[in-house]
Amino acid sequence: MKRFDRPLIRNTVIFIILAILAFVILPVSVPIILALLVAIFVEPLVEFIQNRFKVTRKTSVIINYTVTFGLFILLFYFVITSLIARVIDWSKAFPSYLNDLGGIWINIQSRMFDMTQGLPLEVVNSIQKEVDSTLSDIQESLLAIVNYENITALATELPSLLVSFIVFLIALFLFMLDLPMLRGKFFRYFSNETADKILFMYSGIKRVIFGFMKAQILVSFIILFVSLIGLYIIIPEYALVMSIVIWIIDVIPILGSIIVLAPWAIGAFAMGNFALGTKLSILAVILLIIRRSVEPKVMGAQMGLSPLAVLIAMFIGAKLFGLAGFIVGPLVVIIFTTAKEAGIIKLDFKL
Repeated sequence: MKRFDRPLIRNTVIFIILAILAFVILPVSVPIILALLVAIFVEPLVEFIQNRFKVTRKTSVIINYTVTFGLFILLFYFVITSLIARVIDWSKAFPSYLNDLGGIWINIQSRMFDMTQGLPLEVVNSIQKEVDSTLSDIQESLLAIVNYENITALATELPSLLVSFIVFLIALFLFMLDLPMLRGKFFRYFSNETADKILFMYSGIKRVIFGFMKAQILVSFIILFVSLIGLYIIIPEYALVMSIVIWIIDVIPILGSIIVLAPWAIGAFAMGNFALGTKLSILAVILLIIRRSVEPKVMGAQMGLSPLAVLIAMFIGAKLFGLAGFIVGPLVVIIFTTAKEAGIIKLDFKL
């Protein structure tokens, strides 16, 4: 037996170097990596159009790229213009909201005065002190959120986000064009046996990821349908626009529709419209229950995993990686399962 296993040492060193490079490069390569993943996802559609209509790959890529980008721009334009119109409406009504808020505060003070009549002066002063302290904390919290530093930081990030978005668009188009060539170059570095295992693993991952995307689309349409009906019952004039906004934002794990409905409900309560605030709160809870209960079942059915495995993977992923863990967790399970099926990982043992 040799004292040192040279191939093992070499492979270990290569793995460590690649891990260090990945740790350094990956955080600044998110737009490019995202573009590669999207190109892999839309590859079946590119091949379908190319084979169905007998066109070149470049033509198929241009068609897919243009249609997808055009639909995104139209949806973005519709949502932004609608939101701007609503913000203008709200800004026009803002003075009346302030008057209502002042009246509400006067009523609260009047009720507090009636409720504290007959109480010792020390108790009244203590209650007034607690109320003033609470209002001061709320004011400080709002000022901490909406202050010059945060707005400046957000403004300084906009050019960087714009550059990243442009890089993503360019990289996506180039990856869509050159994906077959890149795939061929990638497999040159593997033996036929290893390449077959990787291809099997790749096809399994692609199948499960498409199932994941299909599950997300199905759940998102359920959310859109329920929010549209709920908002039409609650506040019809904003139903269509706000349901689309909720539908788009709902892809954010855990939070989702709460990001839209919670501030809306809080604003309604602050303006004294307790009926609207209560209805919006109930709708937010209903949407959250639907997503948390339906999502594991739909994802399990579409991905070929049990709902329990998906739920556990999402929970552990969220604990380890935060919000991103809701995607990373199931993805790790997918990679492990397909690698085991391909024979790359072998766990055939008994205790």
